[in-house]
Amino acid sequence: MVWRRDWDTGQLSDRAKFSILAELGTGAQVTPTRGYGLDYAASMDLNYPPEAEAFRSDIRAWLEQNLPAGWFEPGFQMSESERKTFNETWTDKLFAGGWICAGWPVEYGGKGLSLLQQVVLNEEFAKAGAPMRADFFGDTLVGPTILQWGTDEQKHEFIPGILQGKIAWCQGFSEPNSGSDLASLKTSAVLDGDEWIINGQKVWTTQAQHADYVFLMARTDLTAPQHAGISYLLVPMHQAGIEVRPITQVDGSAEFNEVFFTNARCAKNNVVGGVNNGWKVAMTTLGFERGSSSTTGYRRFLKEWESIVQDAKRLGKNEDLRVRSELVKAWQKVKIMEVNGYRSLTDSLNQTHNTALLGACNKMFWSEAHRSSMELALDVLGMEAQILTGRGDAQGALPGHRRGRADYPVSDTQAAFFFSRSETIWGGTAEIQRNIIGERALGLPKEPKAQHS
Repeated sequence: MVWRRDWDTGQLSDRAKFSILAELGTGAQVTPTRGYGLDYAASMDLNYPPEAEAFRSDIRAWLEQNLPAGWFEPGFQMSESERKTFNETWTDKLFAGGWICAGWPVEYGGKGLSLLQQVVLNEEFAKAGAPMRADFFGDTLVGPTILQWGTDEQKHEFIPGILQGKIAWCQGFSEPNSGSDLASLKTSAVLDGDEWIINGQKVWTTQAQHADYVFLMARTDLTAPQHAGISYLLVPMHQAGIEVRPITQVDGSAEFNEVFFTNARCAKNNVVGGVNNGWKVAMTTLGFERGSSSTTGYRRFLKEWESIVQDAKRLGKNEDLRVRSELVKAWQKVKIMEVNGYRSLTDSLNQTHNTALLGACNKMFWSEAHRSSMELALDVLGMEAQILTGRGDAQGALPGHRRGRADYPVSDTQAAFFFSRSETIWGGTAEIQRNIIGERALGLPKEPKAQHS
């Protein structure tokens, strides 16, 4: 089926454009027509090739053999001791199965999976609700960065520890006055013989209190322009010159931290990608962060939406027309996230190199949509939302659930509400994402700079 639409002439409403894009899906081919219109050859086919489906069956069989008995049954729960045992043994099982960093080259311990195989792997783990990664910061961010930019010595020193889950990592990018404007960072690193001496502060550093290493950006040339003169360093956390101060959040959790560096040290050879080339290296890391799990990211939002619907039914609010309308809007946004994921996958498969712009669009959309849906969740709960109904331990019955401290037992919904407030900030604020989209995707003029008299 082929549509000819005078898209560029402004004859289509935004609703009509969205309808076309939604129909096109991942198989769409778009070509210019006579300089003003577009031909849309729509052949949306979300079926995977037979070899990918065979691989999917292998993964499902492995999961059924290795997850605890009853895992796939409705209402499955684990006791605290069972959960502790699971958490202690699961990483070893993942490593034995070859599923940690399975897309990495075989020579560095991976399986060398193709992109589509990695997508299928992520999908099956997501469907099963099984933890995929031993360490997100190691497996998804710094590991691939070292593989792309690191020396052979760095690869042999750090990659095995990441694969085996023996080195825990944290990310040292944001600073008190350098969040979205990351290039203005002030943390410095000065070479002293065979070591870098690091001074400064990082903030919002997730899991810093548990990390063995931090991959951080530090200014190594004070005379260079902002984006130049920055280096990407791998710094050991367990040393006298580093102080970690957890930031306790309103729900009692403290996964974010302030990290202070006072004459902290790392080896001269722990620079990734070359001295003063840290900005390019860091943008690679952020690309890995924003581009992973394209077809599975929407699932956690869908699960939360289903929970909101159940609360609406339980409280008799499912017949309220306003609530029903808001639930439909929230569901539509989840479906858009799913479509956006396939669009990102298509870009990667076709190597059309729009990952950064798609990532900015997607991150802005899902973070704001999630914040909106969690506000809806509390609206549905009403006064009940003020009652702390969680278990009060650090983890829920399944891995990955945040419950806060014992004296502030938030529920999953309450914890998700609190965390959604941060999602429009970390990884690039929604305001910055709009600038990126406007300037780089739409070609709009750059935002005016403040004039100082």
